[in-house]
Amino acid sequence: MGNIERFEDLEVWKEGVRLSVDIYKVLQGCKDYRLRDQLQRSVVSIPSNISERFERKGNKEFIQFLYIAKGSCAELRTQLYISMETGILDKSQASEFIDRTKKTSAMLYKLIQVRKEKF
Repeated sequence: MGNIERFEDLEVWKEGVRLSVDIYKVLQGCKDYRLRDQLQRSVVSIPSNISERFERKGNKEFIQFLYIAKGSCAELRTQLYISMETGILDKSQASEFIDRTKKTSAMLYKLIQVRKEKF
């Protein structure tokens, strides 16, 4: 896992930020403001929860915030399915984002397991 001294060192945080930026870019022209807002809130919640608790220290609480980030990832994935089915996002674009949320969720799960076992 390497030497993790700052939340910026966490690969899952980096992936969450990249995913946030990419979703924001894709949704720039979206006229469905409510769904766009929900998608943006969900995606931003992922890296935000990771960084917020990391800075406060405390392993038990950090794990809880990782679970919250994982929940936001699932919420985002649901909204992406809805966006795909309603035509707000095209199928290939939505599928790519869905795959990335699955990857991010798996990364969060692994980090949770490591924090439970080694800290």
